Amino acid sequence: MRKTYRVKSEKDFQRVFEAGQSVANRSFVIYRMDKPEQPHFRVGISVGKKIGHTAVSRNRIKRYIRQSLHELDGDLKQDVDFLVIARKNAKNLSMKETKSNLIHVLKLSQLLSQDDSSAN
Repeated sequence: MRKTYRVKSEKDFQRVFEAGQSVANRSFVIYRMDKPEQPHFRVGISVGKKIGHTAVSRNRIKRYIRQSLHELDGDLKQDVDFLVIARKNAKNLSMKETKSNLIHVLKLSQLLSQDDSSAN
């Protein structure tokens, strides 16, 4: 994922937390903030130490999230910043389960079209 597609700075993270709306399922929380002037979406990913005590386990979850978002890239709403926060349930998910859970919460947050046929 290119740098222009990432929410990186603490200031940007806080702006989305404070001004955005949130939606959650058992594995992920999504915070979203509309930015009409933006040509493409930006995403921030957060996996805390409560999820995995080692960097290896946290990075695996982040890789799964990034890959799932990469596969869904064309179906995602473009003029938005959003954050994906992993919950404890996410550490036991396979790649397929991660993508399925992410699709569910993205649909709830209206970042992904409801009739997405590439979900499976």
